[in-house]
Amino acid sequence: MTDIKVQCYSGHRYAQEPRSFTWQGRHYQVAQIEQRWQAPEGPAFRVRAGSGDRFELWYNESADRWLIREAA
Repeated sequence: MTDIKVQCYSGHRYAQEPRSFTWQGRHYQVAQIEQRWQAPEGPAFRVRAGSGDRFELWYNESADRWLIREAA
């Protein structure tokens, strides 16, 4: 997993829903959140980008950083 920059909707708490992210010099819009769950470190999401690519995004609350992994 690698660090990324994420723009997200934050309503009653931070990192409520990712809207877009930049990874490896490329900007992705989140077209769909396919799944969301609460990991021990914080919220996690499986998303489909507008490009059709799928990713898993995790927000580590204690470290205040996002991580990414390509999803199958």
